[in-house]
Amino acid sequence: MEVFDGILTDRGSKYAVSGGPAGSRDAALAFLKTLRKRKKFAKATHNTWAVLLPDGPLKNDDGESGAGMVILRMLEREGLEGHIVVVTRWYGGVKLGGDRFRRVQDSVRYYLDHRS
Repeated sequence: MEVFDGILTDRGSKYAVSGGPAGSRDAALAFLKTLRKRKKFAKATHNTWAVLLPDGPLKNDDGESGAGMVILRMLEREGLEGHIVVVTRWYGGVKLGGDRFRRVQDSVRYYLDHRS
């Protein structure tokens, strides 16, 4: 599990991005459970995620409507299968509108550029 915390801020909202291997639905859910064991991530407003699996893609917006699809499309473009990416947001009190999708894209790009 790789976690990049505090990578972006926008109008008070703070972002982190995490990822790691997940070859099945159960592995993806286990990854999320492990991430949420960290108190900070358990208290996050949104933990949106996506993973490409052999039997089809999985995604979850966790209340950030459309964010899972943004992550999924980026994973498809990269051809990154069997690897979950989670974008975490702590809401800062100001709605970001369409900019929230840019922040999700920025977070995923950061992960893809910096993962080992």
